Amino acid sequence: MDIPAILISQYLASLEMLKQTITRCPDSIWNAASDKNKFWQAAYHALFFTHLYLADSEEAFTPWVKHRNGYEDFGPQIVEPYDKATVLEYLAFCQQHVAARVPQLKLEEGFDGRPYNKMELQIYSIRHIMQHTGELMERVGTRAGAQIDWVGSKHG
Repeated sequence: MDIPAILISQYLASLEMLKQTITRCPDSIWNAASDKNKFWQAAYHALFFTHLYLADSEEAFTPWVKHRNGYEDFGPQIVEPYDKATVLEYLAFCQQHVAARVPQLKLEEGFDGRPYNKMELQIYSIRHIMQHTGELMERVGTRAGAQIDWVGSKHG
């Protein structure tokens, strides 16, 4: 059983579904004033933590070149949101990063004192992507009638 290949497939499938929600999100929903957590912010948050959890440690983590401090968190209102093209660029970076990093991970090792090893952290991370993807799918489905296709697996 090739565990890294399985993890890569499920990461890429999850990211593909997130990509569909982003590309089908109308401008009226992207930064809607009525949403506490903006669409773009939830998408960026999911991508940031995908990227982080593929690092050997938080100390070894290097943020994406277009990262703005604090944008990964749901906190105070951010004045200048990321645009759709930039979030899609980060998503493409994460897709490539998944394919490159997962085979290098020492899955039995811990990650900065968390109560699980890197193998479990990868499953946690995929679940995190899907939690936010589901939230965003609901927004674009309910408000814009967009349909998001299920992606069962995706091989790099």
